[in-house]
Amino acid sequence: MKEMYPKNGRVILHVDMNSFYASVEMAHDPSLKGKPLAIAGNPEERRGIIVTCSYEARKFGVRTTMPLWEAKKLCPQLLVKKPNFDRYRAASMKMFELLRSYTELVEPVSIDEGYMDITDCYEMGSPIQIAEKIQTELLKNYDLPCSIGIAPNKFLAKMASDMRKPLGITVLRKRDVETVLWPMEVSEMHGVGKKTAEKLAPLSIKTIGDLAKANEIQLKALLGINGPRLKNRANGIDGRQVNPDSIYDVKSIGNSTTLSRDISNQHQLLKVIEALVTKVSGRLKTKKVLAQTIGVTIRYKDRKTITRSRKLTNPIQTPEEINRFAKELFLKNWNGEAVRLLGVTGTDLCEEDEVVKQLDLFSFEKDARKEPLYETMESLRQKFGKHIIEKAADLAPGRPSTSPIGTDTSFNKDFLRKPPKKELD
Repeated sequence: MKEMYPKNGRVILHVDMNSFYASVEMAHDPSLKGKPLAIAGNPEERRGIIVTCSYEARKFGVRTTMPLWEAKKLCPQLLVKKPNFDRYRAASMKMFELLRSYTELVEPVSIDEGYMDITDCYEMGSPIQIAEKIQTELLKNYDLPCSIGIAPNKFLAKMASDMRKPLGITVLRKRDVETVLWPMEVSEMHGVGKKTAEKLAPLSIKTIGDLAKANEIQLKALLGINGPRLKNRANGIDGRQVNPDSIYDVKSIGNSTTLSRDISNQHQLLKVIEALVTKVSGRLKTKKVLAQTIGVTIRYKDRKTITRSRKLTNPIQTPEEINRFAKELFLKNWNGEAVRLLGVTGTDLCEEDEVVKQLDLFSFEKDARKEPLYETMESLRQKFGKHIIEKAADLAPGRPSTSPIGTDTSFNKDFLRKPPKKELD
């Protein structure tokens, strides 16, 4: 089979589960199969937005992010289920465990999709045969359908997996870019959203082919470093490696909530921020990271949304510190109108072990008093290992401190990490 693989290039698969949440629910309850099904939040709490839906529902025009009331208008017989995130996480872990049985070079990018580098897997069959085996096993073992793209790089593999759904397998070679990708609208390109497509329109860039031939200087002026990167992708160029360790990279930690009703009372809104801050702080501690930038999101009753952030002198983690900056940002930017949604986010994250605090006049004396304790702790860590001493707040009740799988309900990538073998048995 080795002749079926390139001599110098790579063979990348992009495995994309089809209508994942809905498929998991149908696997759990087969009576839902063949029916228009939507996974959505609680309409009583105004979280009635379609998260995903079955292909039967899509035939009626139901789409992801559509308000539930609109979906029911299009499809009166629509079945609606609330999300069961624990069930989806369990299915996701099984899916990635299966992928890793083919190669260790598996990079999860979300709960329901990931890349595989199968360049050295020629003993298992041709790339198409391996894709067919994966698709068949996921369907047979877990009753979960997927589409798979096969290509020489991650971008082309992602584009290929989107071309045939559900249960499709598509090969996209570099030589196919001009005939297959270039005629497509630029908004259909992975990495180009609606807003980016609107920015490109004044440059007469309407198709992926237009982007591939665009002036790089103009693109950089318009989109920054992302401009030339998108042009390369439009030409089928993508040098990114499949990186299994990318799941350990945490870029931001945030929580938001849609309010049960529009609220304009300042005291009540600040209470909501306090609750969000508590969650964000807890997740920062679980990850053992600190935030160097704090941001707040405010969505008004007319759905107008603003996001404001502040870069900090010293990275922070405690609820008291985060609460102070989050409230300052909110009060500075809130226009007094009724609010529909609030969010708090910590970004520019840094590891606890790598933090170098910039002491100021107000914190120096307090930190100096703690210095002997820090020195003692560091000495013990160097002698017996970094986990010999940990803060009590870092230990969740009933769970060891080194557990690789988080328990918070937010969609970070904790549940995508490969657990130790004993946790899979």
